[in-house]
Amino acid sequence: MLGSSTRWKLFNRVLSLALIGLTAMAETDPYTADESMTSAAFAKFIRDYAEAHHFNGSIRIEADGGILFNGSFGIADRAFNVPCTDDTKYKIASITKAFTAVLVLQLVEEKKIDPDQPIKTYLPGYSGEGAGTVTIRMLLSHTSGLPNADAAYTSVTDALARGMPHYQLPATPDQLIDRYYSGKLLSQPGKVFSYNNADYIVLGRVIESAGGKPFEQALRERILARLDMRDTGLAHQRDVVLRLAPSYFTPEKGAPLINDMPVYPENWDAAGGMYSTTGDLMKFANALYGGKLLTAASLDLMLTPGLDGYGFGVWIGNPTFGGKKYRNVNRPGGVMGANGSLITSTG
Repeated sequence: MLGSSTRWKLFNRVLSLALIGLTAMAETDPYTADESMTSAAFAKFIRDYAEAHHFNGSIRIEADGGILFNGSFGIADRAFNVPCTDDTKYKIASITKAFTAVLVLQLVEEKKIDPDQPIKTYLPGYSGEGAGTVTIRMLLSHTSGLPNADAAYTSVTDALARGMPHYQLPATPDQLIDRYYSGKLLSQPGKVFSYNNADYIVLGRVIESAGGKPFEQALRERILARLDMRDTGLAHQRDVVLRLAPSYFTPEKGAPLINDMPVYPENWDAAGGMYSTTGDLMKFANALYGGKLLTAASLDLMLTPGLDGYGFGVWIGNPTFGGKKYRNVNRPGGVMGANGSLITSTG
């Protein structure tokens, strides 16, 4: 993807990139932006890159409060040949996890959640083996060992052939947890990093229990409304969302694009059920790193890398460019044909 920021030399102090689209872009290629580029040359570099890789989506890059690039490419709706625009909404998939982590940490600040308490403290009805041993901190860091319904599939072809009932059948979050995310642990809690949507779906219920409001309401009141993020929300199969792009994917390399599998997007819930625009995602990034959503101590906790370089809802890396070390915070998201990245680099 163009969000492969480890090849860019443009980062000065604080740079944020929001990229969301409908087709992924190659991560290995000879394109390299140079720090001596003018604004016009940099914009041309991005446009040439996007066009060369047949990118369909939107890109917004800001540095130190100013916009370096804001543009859109390709087709949002192929059936009606509708182009992508800067106000096109896209499914942001697991970028949702960064929002969920913020909500949990806000409740930690309010003393309503203790990150070292187990699941059963907040969800006494949870029947999984890890009810008393898996802590909120482990859920945030993907070290819980909870059952992983996605792991049952060996490939996209396998998923297409057998279907994915945890995404394709209607269910409430509680039903999803009972059916797919309880049961025996797959690894010892706290010892193994294993990326798992179950962790954040359970966290969505913890937020409800501790905060006393539905997850979607907490998300809206605590983040979206405060930041005037009017083009962001949780997707529901029943809802017609203005300017929300459908997405397409290739089941195997070289195959033509096909429609995404029919799913209930709300089944991703607090793990990956949101949609947004690049403009709204940048509002979130600016508020998060500007101290408007979390205290400095909470943000530091969120951005402290653990196993696999993962903090709470995001990956943290420290690449070096030209002898200087930077800190990159990366939150990618992908569900079938919807792919995106929210990246912030400081140095």
